[in-house]
Amino acid sequence: MNLIKRYVHHQLAGPVLLFSATFLALLFANAPLLKPYYKLLLDTPVVVQVGALEIAKPLLLWVNDGLMAFFFLLVGLELKREFLDGELSDKRNIILPGLGAIGGMAAPALIYVLINKDSESALSGWAIPAATDIAFALGVLALLGSRVPLSLKVFLTSLAIFDDVGAIIIIAMFYTANISTEALIIAGVCTGILLVLNRTGVAKLGPYTAVGLVMWVALLKSGVHATLAGVLIAMFIPMRDSDNPERSPLKALEHDLHSTVFLITLPVFAFCNAGINFAKVGIDQVMHGVPLGIALGLFFGKQIGVLLFCMLPVLFGWIKLPQGMSKMSLWGASALCGIGFTMSLFIGSLAFQETGINMVFDERLGILMGSLASGVLGFIILHRCLPKAEPGAEKTQAAASH
Repeated sequence: MNLIKRYVHHQLAGPVLLFSATFLALLFANAPLLKPYYKLLLDTPVVVQVGALEIAKPLLLWVNDGLMAFFFLLVGLELKREFLDGELSDKRNIILPGLGAIGGMAAPALIYVLINKDSESALSGWAIPAATDIAFALGVLALLGSRVPLSLKVFLTSLAIFDDVGAIIIIAMFYTANISTEALIIAGVCTGILLVLNRTGVAKLGPYTAVGLVMWVALLKSGVHATLAGVLIAMFIPMRDSDNPERSPLKALEHDLHSTVFLITLPVFAFCNAGINFAKVGIDQVMHGVPLGIALGLFFGKQIGVLLFCMLPVLFGWIKLPQGMSKMSLWGASALCGIGFTMSLFIGSLAFQETGINMVFDERLGILMGSLASGVLGFIILHRCLPKAEPGAEKTQAAASH
């Protein structure tokens, strides 16, 4: 049992499961005997009905619209905690990763648009290479062990959080279906109730859960993507319990969600969304504007955007690199930001819904190519530039983590 607990809390467990789920998805999508069952599983209709209210979706959309709401809830909780009681509570720690996130989203989107400017339908995918997968990026960083300075971990984590916030804003503004005013009003009422619960000092999570569930259904019916309910709910979870100052409802929920999201939610999402059939892949498919724009956006755009927006202020003397970080380690971290995987797949599942053109294959191929190349390059750069670990440092760090 202790071995299982150590594995669950190990920082590499999430990325390993993500990689395994992706491998299984590719296996199922390409094995002639398994492919029909894989498609049948994803298309399985799941219906939930309460009176006149009915939600009927294939299993794939339940994963993308429902299960991923827990991921966005966790992102919202982490963001609120970091601003109130974490590294981002010091404004000096916000500037560099904030600038890096802006550049790391703008440059990939620009590269994608330049490559696909002549295709109106393909332009819908402009935001796909703008995302960063925090689980995979930190997983690659964890492979370097004690050699990674704390300042670099904080920088990459903070940048990824800002990146997620940017992705949330993009989804809310650009990837929504036809808006239902009635459903939005219900969601607005739920937001007001959550605010009242927060302001009156309600610390039990039950009321927030009940109201949040209604809000999720309302957003699902409204046309605004339902996963955004997770972020909204997180903003109202109280940081402190007035009756028990030592207890933090927010931190307790974040702790409970962390293992569930990284060991169940994200691997299940990857298994359902990463399945590509390579049977007819040729140079024409690889060089198509959608996968090419995504791959080049992730690989070159992330590096260019993060480095440019971070290094220019440093070179002009406006800000300084955190202690322990060098220009080379910043480059390595910038490359790791090109691992778009989970968030890119999620945005990709929304990007072409309303175009009437199926570009799912194109989008997944570009994400896999760009993410793999970025992860390999980032690891190589950091492996070369970071100082060698002192003898016994890895054992000491491992003992401390347990």
